[in-house]
Amino acid sequence: MLTKKGKYGLKALVDLSRLEPGQSAFVNEIAARNNIPKKFLDAILLELRKDGILRSKKGPNGGYGLAKPASEITIGQVVRALDGPLAPIRCASRTAFEACDDCADPESCQVRLSMTEVRDAIALILDNMSLAEFVGKSANPAMADQLLS
Repeated sequence: MLTKKGKYGLKALVDLSRLEPGQSAFVNEIAARNNIPKKFLDAILLELRKDGILRSKKGPNGGYGLAKPASEITIGQVVRALDGPLAPIRCASRTAFEACDDCADPESCQVRLSMTEVRDAIALILDNMSLAEFVGKSANPAMADQLLS
């Protein structure tokens, strides 16, 4: 499930993707435009910067901007950066596998096998959807915002 952190991060990226290439926006501007608590957004944008999704600069012409074109940022990359693995349970994760205490044989566990299929379906969609495609789901900016509501 997408957390508020993930949702707010995606909303901020949609906002930043609407800027001209090379332009930046301050956190308080992004927060105000998207109804996101500024302090929470500060932490989210720092994580996205650490993962190479955003760039930042200080000063009067500073702020945050996309570190690369929106067409090169996948939604899967963003969700993983903010919310961790896509798997609905730890034992179905490829990157953060953790066996369940109550499972004698993870290789034949029906719950794990089914949740692995769910993880693969989610990854197939999110890893093949760029931020540009995500934003383009609607030519109407208000509709794009509704996709995140």
